[in-house]
Amino acid sequence: MAFVLSENFKAFINTCFLLLLCFFLTSHIRSPTTFINGLQSTPKGINCVGFHKLRDQHAKCLFLKTQTPCVSQGYVNYLRIFYCLCGRYPPLGYTLLASWLLVLFYLLGNTASQYFCSSVESLSRVLNLSPTIAGVTLLSLGNGSPDVFASIVSFRSGSGEVGLSSVLGGAFFVSCVVVGIINICGSSLPHAVRIDRSSFVRDVCFFVVVLSSLLAILVVRRITIWGAMAFTSLYFVYVSIVSATHFCREKYEDLVVPIIKELDEPTSAAAAEKEAAEGSEAKADHEDYDQEGSSSSSPPSSSSSSSSASRSLRWVLYAIDMPLYLPRRLTIPDVSEERWSRPYAVASATLAPILIATFWNSKRGVLGSKEGLTIYLYAGLIGLILGLFALHTTMKNSPPKKVLFPWLAGGFLMSVLWTYIIAEELVGLLVSLGYIFGISPSILGLTVLAWGNSIGDLIANVAMAMNGGQDGAQIAISGCYAGPIFNTLAGLGLSLVVSSWAVHPEPFVVPVGPALFEILGFMIGGLLWALVILPRKDMRLDRVLGIGLLAIYLCFLSLRLSQSLGLVQV
Repeated sequence: MAFVLSENFKAFINTCFLLLLCFFLTSHIRSPTTFINGLQSTPKGINCVGFHKLRDQHAKCLFLKTQTPCVSQGYVNYLRIFYCLCGRYPPLGYTLLASWLLVLFYLLGNTASQYFCSSVESLSRVLNLSPTIAGVTLLSLGNGSPDVFASIVSFRSGSGEVGLSSVLGGAFFVSCVVVGIINICGSSLPHAVRIDRSSFVRDVCFFVVVLSSLLAILVVRRITIWGAMAFTSLYFVYVSIVSATHFCREKYEDLVVPIIKELDEPTSAAAAEKEAAEGSEAKADHEDYDQEGSSSSSPPSSSSSSSSASRSLRWVLYAIDMPLYLPRRLTIPDVSEERWSRPYAVASATLAPILIATFWNSKRGVLGSKEGLTIYLYAGLIGLILGLFALHTTMKNSPPKKVLFPWLAGGFLMSVLWTYIIAEELVGLLVSLGYIFGISPSILGLTVLAWGNSIGDLIANVAMAMNGGQDGAQIAISGCYAGPIFNTLAGLGLSLVVSSWAVHPEPFVVPVGPALFEILGFMIGGLLWALVILPRKDMRLDRVLGIGLLAIYLCFLSLRLSQSLGLVQV
């Protein structure tokens, strides 16, 4: 018993360390949605609404060259590329932006599936976390921390309604679209995947309670510092409930499972004999198939020209993929068995602190200053120490077997950082496309920015559900509800705490628009639909549930678009 408690306490301490480190990393950097109010005014007060009134390409290019950029996200000024470099050839500009959009989606998906999901699964094993607890802690943290600080900054900058719309739009997208796609894709898997009933009902019901509490706050339109703190503390209640149910389940399994095994022992022995017999027959068939396949699958004789063409194509693809692959491989520690490389491991331990320093300096605007140089020197020293340590403690042929937590924690943090960087660039491109096509800020906040903030959840959770088996699907589904709960309570909750603290003892007036009530109504409807359908399908991933969730989201989207176009008045 003491051993179990010590292991649980160690897992709790390590998880808290990761949480605090991620918060420290993201609390001082700008999020992709921080400057959504730039659609109305830039940080220096330049009015960007007038940009849409300019019809001439040359005038728009002149405006972008002389004024503060309207889009503050990302590292590339896409508007200048489109209107200045490709001003005379708009099709070329559309082609370039569309191609780069596909590249960013590929990078985001590849980073999530190859690095982020692998580190989450390995961390959950090292920390002895159940799939459910891993979903409500590590996965929620990795996906939700940028949204939390984006919401806080938007409230502090006077764009509270935008922060509310962005967080709720992302939560709606994840709880409907992502869960729907997981169910549609999971229903086609060769082996039926079942979700734990008690965990699912607990998460969905608690999310309904959270949204109902938020609805009450929006109806009242005012909140005090104590009310904001009570709303935020609901997340600690949720984590406590998840931990308590997991502990009770472990105690139940320790008491009941040995008895069930003793009762099923004769049956298990007979089943094992039958399985062994079937396995030997299958092995023989497989050997026969291998012999036939070896003879039939030998490469046909081909001309030297086709062989040279295929070799050239492989080199072209390799040259294209290498600039996208190498920076992440050199900075994300990866100790998985199939991708282990000692040189890459040493390089990642050395270069990861330098990448963090570069990212930190760029966000704080001190790249060329003495402060930036000092940060680089410290980062270089830390990287050198970590690189030498990795060189002397790792082997060439196999990844380390002991003291895995620092490696996995580093891989988790760096994959989160890379996902953040790519997502920020993606959102910057999407916002620029919004300017190019003249999309209104309200639609942009509820759709494009919500999609941009949630695309990591979509790719990571779907990849984990499809490739992680039963545990992977459980982590993904838990993350689809725990992530929005985290974003709503931590993001909006802390935003309300900060805003109400600034006007204490007076209550803070919550910025409310009709779209917020609509999205809450549709979101609660989607949760109730999932709560009814999935238990009726014996907790198996089901196509009907997925199609229904996607239909609910499309109905909301159609309503918002109709309202923005003036076709429907509500």
